Amino acid sequence: MSRFLLLDIGAGTLDVLWYDTESVHHYKAVVVSPVRTIAEHAARLTGDLLVTGCEMGGGPVTAVLRERAATHAVVMSASAAATLAHDLAKVRAWGITVVGDDEAEALRRRKTYSHLVLRDVEADRLQRIVEGFGVPYAFDAVAVCAQDHGVPPPGVSHLDFRHSLYRERLDAQPLPQTLLFAAGEIPPVMNRLRSMATSARELPAEEIYVMDSGMAAITGAACDMAARNRERFMVLDIATSHTVCAAMLQGELAGFVEYHTQDITGERLEGLLQDLAAGRLDHAGILAEGGHGAYLRRTAGPEALDTIIATGPKRKMAAGSRLPMVWGAPLGDNMMTGTLGLLEALRLRKKIDPIFYV
Repeated sequence: MSRFLLLDIGAGTLDVLWYDTESVHHYKAVVVSPVRTIAEHAARLTGDLLVTGCEMGGGPVTAVLRERAATHAVVMSASAAATLAHDLAKVRAWGITVVGDDEAEALRRRKTYSHLVLRDVEADRLQRIVEGFGVPYAFDAVAVCAQDHGVPPPGVSHLDFRHSLYRERLDAQPLPQTLLFAAGEIPPVMNRLRSMATSARELPAEEIYVMDSGMAAITGAACDMAARNRERFMVLDIATSHTVCAAMLQGELAGFVEYHTQDITGERLEGLLQDLAAGRLDHAGILAEGGHGAYLRRTAGPEALDTIIATGPKRKMAAGSRLPMVWGAPLGDNMMTGTLGLLEALRLRKKIDPIFYV
């Protein structure tokens, strides 16, 4: 096994890494995220709209469809409507008609609507990107990461639900790559990850894997040369939509905390890093202040703050920090942190020889 395609699907960018573990050749690209290109495509379509496909990142797509529903008919398949909300009554309250997937397919065949397909993994676009690298469009494995809150039972917060899913796995095996799933292993409640795996089956790949983007970022940042031979260190990944701080201790994940990037400040980041290193964070407290959640199993100690590896497209937020930041560049590129995390998680799972990421 040698040829891997790694995809980090964010709110702002789609980061693409093609890596051959035998030749050690690699090619990469950073392009506009699917949620943005599909929202732009939706805005260009005219008249009544039929939306099929599966759950993907929402944000701009949700905004465009809600706006269109105010002036035209918008009909969505149930699978696609999960992009806007898992509570389909909420989607209908926005003036959008939700129908079964079979009925939506029948409407598509009638060709009376402009048609939009929702999916995070766009095979035709990826083919153009990969062929632009000048390499074969065929892979031994494809791995994709994105943020998935899961589908909680009624009355349960999606943040609490996601936290409980991750805590159960990390308590048993405290390594971020624990949250790498083969296509047949994805928990049924992780609907977006399952949707990505289904869409990825259109790619010419023997195996499909998916992973949480925060855990992929932690795995990738831990491969930075600054972390080499460090018993304890911190990771700070500030992405377009989400920010994750993690403490690593003796090769294991000691804990992490997540926030929406738009809701955090440089000053609060410093406090989170210090509290995480000292073992002072708890999930309920982070939720109460508007954060995304926290997980803590061990105390890394203040020495972990001596090496803070900062990555992500929004990491300039940490530029004025009083804490010692290391501007991470695993495989020589900050923007490849998530894709490199996918590669390393795959390498560990398949027991491939270590890769020197410089």
